[in-house]
Amino acid sequence: MDYVINDVQARVLGALVEKDITTPDYYPLSLNALVNACNQKNNRDPVMNLDENVVRDALGGLQDLGLAGPAGGADSRVTKYEHRLQEILNLSRGETAVLCVLLLRGPQTPGELRGRTERMHPFADLDAVQSSLQRLMQREPPLAAMLPRQPGTKESRYAHLLSGEVEVGTSLGSSGPISPGGKEGVAELEKAVATLRDEVADLKRQLAEFRRQFE
Repeated sequence: MDYVINDVQARVLGALVEKDITTPDYYPLSLNALVNACNQKNNRDPVMNLDENVVRDALGGLQDLGLAGPAGGADSRVTKYEHRLQEILNLSRGETAVLCVLLLRGPQTPGELRGRTERMHPFADLDAVQSSLQRLMQREPPLAAMLPRQPGTKESRYAHLLSGEVEVGTSLGSSGPISPGGKEGVAELEKAVATLRDEVADLKRQLAEFRRQFE
């Protein structure tokens, strides 16, 4: 089954997975605790400010996909929520940790992933991180993808694919989805960069003309 979840659902799912591993005594989470976990300022990118209604709607969407829902047999009057990533996708501990951090922080390098997954799963080295990434990428359908390397960077970044195709370069103003890996993705990235350069050149021309009006 293909999973296409939005940014809020990704944050909710990632928060549930993280708390399941790092604070098992306080898991499953009440709605209030889940909202606080989603809105944390550390280990989140971007930082969000979600309210209970938005998180509740996201939980509904995740429940429809079988990825999360109310915890069964919870000994409490307050409804608590849990993820079902393990039973649906059958991931290893390392794969779960990598996918969780990608959900919470977006595209990252293997080095960043190793540092940020330490509380959930201490990888022995970067090769171990790469192995988990490869297994996620080899799933059918794939759960992760390597993004085209950006100019001026030494390492490639990886992203989860639970939200579908990955947007590359949005912070630079380029647009359009880049399919995971392959020559087509690189060609699309090069086209986006060329378009961005044309836009910058056009803006420079407009600025020069504007300045000339005051000379």
